[in-house]
Formats: sequence, structure tokens, C-alpha cells
Amino acid sequence: MIDQTHIDTLIRIAGPGCATTDVKEIAPHLTEWRDKFEGKTPLMLMPADTKTAARLIGFCNEHHIAIVPQGGNTGLVGGGTPGLEGRQEVLFSTKRMRRHIEVDPDDLSLTADAGFTVTELQEAASVYGLMFPLSLASEGSCTAGGIIATNAGGVHVVRYGTTRALTLGVEAVLPNGDVIDELSALRKDNTGYNLTQLMVGTEGTLGIVTRATFKLVPAEKQVHSCWIAVKSPSDALSLLHSAQKATGGRVSAFELIPDFGLELVLRHIPDTVSPLKTHYPWYVLTDIASINEDASLERQVNDWLEQGLESGLIQDGAIAQSLAQRQAFWRLREAMSEAQKHEGGSIKHDIAVPVSKVPAFLEVACTAITDTFPGARLTPFGHLGDGNLHFNVMQPEDCDRAAFLSCWEEMNSLVHDIVADFGGSISAEHGIGTLKKAELHRLKKQENLNAMKAIKAALDPNNIMNPGVFFL
Repeated sequence: MIDQTHIDTLIRIAGPGCATTDVKEIAPHLTEWRDKFEGKTPLMLMPADTKTAARLIGFCNEHHIAIVPQGGNTGLVGGGTPGLEGRQEVLFSTKRMRRHIEVDPDDLSLTADAGFTVTELQEAASVYGLMFPLSLASEGSCTAGGIIATNAGGVHVVRYGTTRALTLGVEAVLPNGDVIDELSALRKDNTGYNLTQLMVGTEGTLGIVTRATFKLVPAEKQVHSCWIAVKSPSDALSLLHSAQKATGGRVSAFELIPDFGLELVLRHIPDTVSPLKTHYPWYVLTDIASINEDASLERQVNDWLEQGLESGLIQDGAIAQSLAQRQAFWRLREAMSEAQKHEGGSIKHDIAVPVSKVPAFLEVACTAITDTFPGARLTPFGHLGDGNLHFNVMQPEDCDRAAFLSCWEEMNSLVHDIVADFGGSISAEHGIGTLKKAELHRLKKQENLNAMKAIKAALDPNNIMNPGVFFL
């Protein structure tokens, strides 16, 4: 139980403007954009530096006060929302940790406090002709600390990897208030356990990242964005392989989009236009990029498209002729989730299977859904290049939203069982949070869960760090 004395002490430690009990100020941090979760907390802490964060966390540990860390509040699984299970929890926001951001162009690295957004990381790198290659729809709001906590992915994983691959080092506060400093641009360091990678993807259950060093890459100077119509996911997969071979592995994004998903965007999102005059069952949106300004890549892309048309893999296509057209193509992809909100309830699955198994998975999973939930409207889309799909199922037309959403657990189990059969993951990039922890325990091997619990118990014996996440 958090008593008033604890609250008063935490406010004093945090300092002026870095803690609040104001209901209106806290309210925006207690819900997420899907409106699925609504939390509660008596206190929000917003420290601006690591030293203060360590004192706050140390006090909470001493008095067994639970903490829920939050970055940009863009998560979709309840991992950053306090009080969802009736437990009193303090909300610990990193949004004020924004004092230092520094690029080292010689080391191809960037070090930043946890509260900077991904867009700000990208902008800082671009000044030096470099690129922070993580790119996702929420990049204007999600933060450096948040992407590490969830091991965020996005559209460029096919070429540059997830946040895990881009994180070189972290500074983090452990549950007992100790600070580990692994900030470094080293690419090789075999001096014991990699504590940086231990923090990636742990959703704040082992500590709070306060600063991080990220890997940068040379900026892409030439990008060819192509919107391509295909008959099937199988043809799209064949195109992915042929594109990688034709361009020497320079595919930096490869997205799969169903025609129904495009139709929803055109229906609900203003100022959107289809790149093609005719509708086709599926589309691919791909970026093929080079760090050099030369004509060879353009020839390779054109030859690849011509070969695809001749072989029948490509039904039609368009190449963006300007930055504005590139942005228009990508707006169609990035607006898909927003467009679905206008059609009622949607049950979403952030899943991954091996890239080679995506077509077979879609065939099995789509058939299972239509057989079990007649009238449900399927909108699977996502990152074919790395096997991560947003397998979303929308309510039937003229169906009661609440009645449809009551099928959430039954549908999750059906889809997740199929994912498991294909050797996949029930959480590709959004995390587990509170939403998926029951499914995690149902599907993950007990030996793996036991190892996770042992690590948690060793670092957080009082179970104060995000106690509602991962574990039942």
C-alpha cells in the first residue's frame, strides 16, 4: 500500500516539476490510442536525470512500492499502464530525460537520454549524413527508452535489424537503485555477461534504461520506392528473394498489403489515392536503397521489375517519381491501423513466423478464422521482409462491437496455436505487457519461463519493477 508519507517523500526526491498527483495531468498517460486499457495511479514520477531516478527507485524498492515505467505511451499491450490488475503502482515516466544527445560520426554512434523520440534520434544523425535506421509509425512519439524496453522493430528490420541489433550500450537503474553504465560504442566486448542486451525487450521488468548508445549507418542517398501488385503472398515472397538477388541485398523495406486494407485507407483517410488504376488481391511496398548516388541501382530495379512482369510475378506496378510520391505510397501503409478504427472492433495479432512460411501461415490462419468466425473481415499486413505480420481481424458488418470483442481470447488462442505450429512468435515487436502474458505461459516452454523467473528474482527480489508484465 502506498501511503501519503511515501508519496510526499517521492515528490521531494523527484524535485520541482518532476512529480505530480494531479489527476488531469496524469490522465493522458493512463490510456493508449486503441482505448483498450485504462489504468490508475496515485502518483506520476518524471525525473530528468539518472541520479534522481536511482534515488526514487531505491526508495521504492526499500518500501516495496511497485513501479510501471513508461516512455512515449505508444505501446499496445498494456505494458506501460499502471494499476490494470488492481495493484497500487507508481507511474515512472522518462519523458523529462532529454538533456543529452550526441552523435559521434567517427564511431557511427549516437548517445541519448531515454526521453528523446525516435524522430529526434533520426534528425540528430542526419546532420552528419548518417541514419538511425529504425523506422516505425509511432516514431514521432515513441522514445529511446521505450524502443529498448520493447525491442521495437518497424519497416527496416529486413536490412538493419531490430532495436536489439542497433543498441550498443545502455545506462540503466536496477530495481535496488544501483546504476549500471554500459554506455559504449564498442562493437566487440567479451568481458562477461552482456548486460545491455539483457535490458533489451524486458519491458522494464529488470530496470529502467536512462541513456543508450545506438549504432548509426551511412544515410541512404538513393531510394526507389515501388508499389507492386501481385496475385498472392507466395508471389510476393518470390519477389522478395528476386529483389535481394537483383540489387545485391539493398532491400531496406518490403511490406505486404491486402487490397481490403488499401480499400479501408482510401475510404477513411483523407487525401489518399491508389497508385494503380486497377485493384489486385495483394500489394507489395518496397524500398530499395543505396548509400551512393549512381545509376547502377536504378538499372537493377528497372531490370528486376521488367523480369517480374515478364514472369507473371508482377501484375502491375508504380515507381515513385518524387519524394512526395514516396511519402504518399508510405502513407497508405502507415494509415492502415488508423483506417481500421473507423470500421468498429478489431482483434489484432502481432505475430511472426519464418519468412519462408508466411504464405502457408496466411492460408491456414485465414481459413481457420473464416470457418470459426463467419463474416469476420481479415486485414493481415506487415513486414514480409522479416516475417512479422499484423494479423488483424475486424468485426463483421452490422455486428455489435462488444459482442465481437468478446471473442478476443478464443480468437487469440486459435491464431496463436497456428503461429506455434509454424514455429513462430505471438509477439513480434509490440511486447507481452499484461495483454499476452497468459498466452506466453500457455505456449512458452516451462524451462524457458523458469529461466526468466530466475533472472527476475535475482535482480528484482521485491518484484517492484513492472510486476504485472510477463509473469502470472
